[in-house]
Amino acid sequence: MSELTHFNQRGEAHMVDVGDKQVTHRVAVASGRITMQPETLAMIVKGDHRKGDVLGIARLAGIMASKRTSDLVPLCHPIGLTHVEVDFTVCEESSSVSCQARTETRSQTGVEMEALTSVQVALLTIYDMCKAVDRGMCMDNIRLLEKAGGKSGDWKHNG
Repeated sequence: MSELTHFNQRGEAHMVDVGDKQVTHRVAVASGRITMQPETLAMIVKGDHRKGDVLGIARLAGIMASKRTSDLVPLCHPIGLTHVEVDFTVCEESSSVSCQARTETRSQTGVEMEALTSVQVALLTIYDMCKAVDRGMCMDNIRLLEKAGGKSGDWKHNG
């Protein structure tokens, strides 16, 4: 197992120096899910929520959040994203909406945090827009599915 890189030799938090790393094409894919009452899901699917297109607004929120990741996560490098894609899948059987975000860059550091932030904020936006009718919604299973590029190479979740 690798060591924690966000601490120096004295155990103090620091931003990792990526200055000597090679610029490469890097990709990350993350996912998560929000579960709700069937009536809440039906409202989202029908598009008759009084606040508007819930999934459309959540998609924009996820894209915007990916671009602001370094403002939210203290030791995360600000990077120029070259592509962000946020998709939703509705599952009526589990009364849930799954979110998947794909982020890409050509940079010296990866985009895993941007993909994870995108998913979490997209799901939070769904919660925010629907909380008046369903405060019991639950977000779960937020995780990195895969990453590609960089010195550490490719990785895929095996679950």
